Amino acid sequence: MGSTDLEEVGNGNGNGLPRLPRLGEKAKYRRMDAEENEEEGEGEVSATGRSRAAQSRRYVFACAVFASLNNVLLGYDVGVMSGCILFIQKDLHITEVQQEVLVGCLSIISLLGSLAGGKTSDAIGRKWTMGLAAIVFQTGAAIMACAPSFLVLMIGRLLAGVGIGFGVMIAPVYIAEISPAVARGSLTSFPEIFINIGILLGYISNYAFSGLSEHINWRIMLGVGILPSLFVGIALFVIPESPRWLVMQKRLDKARSVLMKINESDEDVEQRLAEIEKAASFTGVEGYEEKAVWHELLSPSPAVRRMMIAGFGIQCFQQVTGIDATVYYSPTIFKDAGIPSDSKLLAATVAVGFTKTLFILVAIFLIDRVGRKPLLYVSTIGMTACLFSLGLSLSLLKHEVFSTKVGIGVAILAVCGNVAFFSIGIGPICWVLSSEIFPLRLRAQASALGAVGSRVSSGLIAMSFLSVCRILSVGGTFFLFSLISATSVVFVFKCVPETKGKTLEQIEMLFQNGIEWQRGEVELGDVEHLVQRN
Repeated sequence: MGSTDLEEVGNGNGNGLPRLPRLGEKAKYRRMDAEENEEEGEGEVSATGRSRAAQSRRYVFACAVFASLNNVLLGYDVGVMSGCILFIQKDLHITEVQQEVLVGCLSIISLLGSLAGGKTSDAIGRKWTMGLAAIVFQTGAAIMACAPSFLVLMIGRLLAGVGIGFGVMIAPVYIAEISPAVARGSLTSFPEIFINIGILLGYISNYAFSGLSEHINWRIMLGVGILPSLFVGIALFVIPESPRWLVMQKRLDKARSVLMKINESDEDVEQRLAEIEKAASFTGVEGYEEKAVWHELLSPSPAVRRMMIAGFGIQCFQQVTGIDATVYYSPTIFKDAGIPSDSKLLAATVAVGFTKTLFILVAIFLIDRVGRKPLLYVSTIGMTACLFSLGLSLSLLKHEVFSTKVGIGVAILAVCGNVAFFSIGIGPICWVLSSEIFPLRLRAQASALGAVGSRVSSGLIAMSFLSVCRILSVGGTFFLFSLISATSVVFVFKCVPETKGKTLEQIEMLFQNGIEWQRGEVELGDVEHLVQRN
């Protein structure tokens, strides 16, 4: 790459940072949905140009869908276990502590998959890491379905957890690296959509097979989870490797070939390739090329520290507000509210699954229009209100302040409201932010570390929920969750930036210059001005 090319992607001050558009200056490559050329006087885009733009959009969309298939596995496991645990307890005669361990250990053990996934995806590539995740999960699911005892069931559960750890970590990273900036938020939300679809399928499976004998029904429920992973094998022959990973491996011709499929013009391809090359080789003033990735994460610069606080914090808050406890133990919650039979409990959880899935679809249409931060405010404030209402209704029911019928209605409404607000904001945006705020050299490993925080938080909540409920009551436990959710509102205000519409390289610039997020969306020209002053 010649000096002229470097000047086009550099910022002109010799620090090796990518050049950002000045305030009012248009980017050199067009938005994916643009219908006119940016150069004044060029007129309408040709039919060929429109055709290529449409093809690139469809291709990126298909890649995002296929890359998200592994997340169905996590969602299905979360949903189906909420019903399975009722029948496993009766069939294998396990204790309450064993129930908590069985439910929560998957989240804890998945951190091994997430930690290994970062290194594996840098070594063998993003898409083949997805294939490995599917194979490991299939093995675990098959063992669980055939388990004759609690010990064998746990072995299968641990394997499934490792596979899920691989899958949840790699999908957002891959999608962020192939998506255009204008659609990255929506596309990177796909893994969360597929988790919700999986949860809904798990609930439906519970309800559909609950009429079988207690020795058979839970085995079929768990065994059905193998089916989604079979489609991952097909996906590997359809999706390309991440162009950013290919650049890191010095396979520039292959990276250019992939970029040709996901961009609308040759000019866009060369522009993005130049930016990726610059990001991949960026050394900065501290000699980043000489620093190991993990050393940089453990001894971060101020910019990386800000990234880690935002990324890891949002991952932990996503779980410590109790969403997995709500989903895993929704039958327990509804039983505490007064619903008597197992079939009615499972029917109520299906309503929760439909609500969760519906509102994640709403988030897809809003995340790149409204922005990340406004949706996070709506989500965290709404969850706080619903969690408080759920705790209040369960507490009043316990003291017989109002009738069981009214209490059941309020409880179902509060649970559905909680999952709805979760799905419209912090649920999908957690993964979007974690996959887009870290620089290329750290993205896979940092996302893996963030997924570890999410999985550990989820596991601790799931494994302690029944015990905490025994101490505080179910209502009191949800009062505690509402307090944590209120804290997350403050965290969003203080630590989370608005990244809507910015390229991955531009987002890196925001963190490097310590822009105050509370001021709202930052003009890119202001960022460039600050960079040049430094």
